Amino acid sequence: MQLSLQNFTTLVQNAAASVQASSSQLLDLTVGSALRAVLEANASLGLWMQWLIVQVMQVTRAATSVGTDLDTWLADYGVSRLPAVAATGTVTVGRYTALGSAVVPFGAVVRTQDGSQSFAVTTDPTVPGYNSALGGYVMPAGTYSINVPVEAQTAGQSGNVLAGTITLLVSATPGLDTVVNQGPLTGGIDIESDAAVRTRFQSFLDTRSQATPTAVGYAVQGVQQGLTYLLQENVNTTGAAQLGNFLVTVDDGSGNPSATVISAVNSAVDLVRPVGTTFTVQGPVVTAADVSMTLGLAASADRPSAVAAVTAAVTTYINALAVGAPLALTRLAQIAYDAWPPVSNVSNLMINGSGADLVVPSNGVVKAGLVLVS
Repeated sequence: MQLSLQNFTTLVQNAAASVQASSSQLLDLTVGSALRAVLEANASLGLWMQWLIVQVMQVTRAATSVGTDLDTWLADYGVSRLPAVAATGTVTVGRYTALGSAVVPFGAVVRTQDGSQSFAVTTDPTVPGYNSALGGYVMPAGTYSINVPVEAQTAGQSGNVLAGTITLLVSATPGLDTVVNQGPLTGGIDIESDAAVRTRFQSFLDTRSQATPTAVGYAVQGVQQGLTYLLQENVNTTGAAQLGNFLVTVDDGSGNPSATVISAVNSAVDLVRPVGTTFTVQGPVVTAADVSMTLGLAASADRPSAVAAVTAAVTTYINALAVGAPLALTRLAQIAYDAWPPVSNVSNLMINGSGADLVVPSNGVVKAGLVLVS
C-alpha cells in the first residue's frame, strides 16, 4: 500500500486553509499567533502519527522488517536466522627445550598479537599426538613443535586472521613457549544477514510441498552458513545407476566437511526425502589447483603489494568454488586484474602446469594448492 504522506509545512498549510475556509472573517495566522501555534502543534502530532503508521507497516512484512522484527516475523513460520560460523585452522606450538614430553591441552587458548581475537585448541582424534587420557596433544621428547587445530572463540569473519598473527599463549601450558599460525584461519562467517534470510525464506515457501530437489537443497542450506551442495538422482556413491537413490555431495568450504556437518545434513535431508527412497550424504572429492602467473606492472608500481593482493584474491576465489564447478583459466586473469588495478598484463598463466581449464567430476571441488604469483 502506497501511503499519501505529508511533511510539516504541508500539514500546517492544509490545516490553515481548512480553518480559514470555515471562518466568516479573516484569521490571524502570522508566525507567533495563538492559532498558528495550535495548528503547528497539531501538525507535529500528525507527523508522529504518520511515523507510527510507517513503522507498523514496516514490521508487518518480511520484505521491510529488519533485525529482531524480521526474526519474530519468520519465527511464526518456524524459520530462524542461521548463526555465525567460527573460523578454524592450525597453529604450531613450540618449545625451546625438548628433554621430556609436553602436552598441549584441549581447550588451551591462544591469541593474536594485538589481543583482539582468541582461539581454543579443539579435539580431533585424527591429529598426530592426540591423547584422550592426557587430555591433549602430546609432544614427545626430542620434538620441538607440534601442529594442533584451533577454533575462534568468537564466531564470525573477524576470526579469519592472516598467517603469522597468532603469537600469544594465553593458557598456562607448562613446557610450551611459542605459538604461531603458519597459514591463515578460514571459514568464519558472520550471522546470517537480513537479505540472506529473506532469500532463504522464499526457498522455504517454495519447498512446502516437500520431497522435491528444492526441498532437499533448502534442508542442506538450513544446516549452517557457507554450505554448497550437489544433488544427483538415481545414482549411488560410485556414480553407477541405482533407481530410487539420490546422492548429496556437500562442502563447507574446507573440502573436507566434518562428521558433525555430514550427520547434521543427513538428518535434515531425511526429514524431507520422498517415502521409499534412499540417499547418501558425502563430502566432495578434492582436486588441488596449483596456479602460476606473471604480472605485468608499470615501473613505478609496488610489486610486492601487487603479488600479495593477487595471491590472496586468487586463493579466496578458488576456495569459494561450489561443488562440481570448474576452475576457468581466463577467470583467474580477471581476478588478478580486479585485485590490483595497476596490473597491466597477466602472462604465463597455468593451472597444474597446463594452460587449460581445470574440470572436476560432478562430486568434486577445487581447492587452492600452491599459488605462485611473480
